[in-house]
Amino acid sequence: MNTNTPTVALTGGIASGKSAVAMEFARLGVPVIDTDEIARAVVEPGQPAWQAIVDRFSQSLLDDDGSLNRKHLRERIFQNLAEKQALEAILHPVIRAEQLRRAAIAGGEYQLHVVPLLTETGNHQLYNRILLVDCPRETQLKRLLVRDHIAADLAERMIDAQASREQRLAIADDVIDNSGDPTQLASLVASLHRRYLKDLAKRP
Repeated sequence: MNTNTPTVALTGGIASGKSAVAMEFARLGVPVIDTDEIARAVVEPGQPAWQAIVDRFSQSLLDDDGSLNRKHLRERIFQNLAEKQALEAILHPVIRAEQLRRAAIAGGEYQLHVVPLLTETGNHQLYNRILLVDCPRETQLKRLLVRDHIAADLAERMIDAQASREQRLAIADDVIDNSGDPTQLASLVASLHRRYLKDLAKRP
């Protein structure tokens, strides 16, 4: 990363619990830069990525208020690899630029960057530590069906489109097992936070 502040990349498969873990770090005062949140912001009406997506995929993906119908777009790209790659080609550079902008002004003793597709993009070398939120595929699938109210076959395709659990584990420095009691997350994050402050945090 082009920042003087140490960075921890938080990654994990879809519906693994990344947002819950990031929230615990934020409660401890750690600056959190979430590329998923950035991805939603850069496709708001009037933003450059919004216009590029409309030009590429047509206005049929817009709701009445001009915003992208993310559900329809998601269904479309997970049915066609070329469409998925076209969307990524539009979004990734814009997201990256905004991520770097936010990192430059966020400060902190260290920063947490939420990067769901870290394994797929091969950018893990850019961060000081890689923290993986891990859970079994069956748990992912169950959570995704409940969270997004989608058909099981679409949920399966969404999971299959990402790196495997084994590939994510291969690049991880630290792992939080989020397959059990969610009330344990706070203590697990607090323990990691103390270690990061000791071993990683920027010193005067």
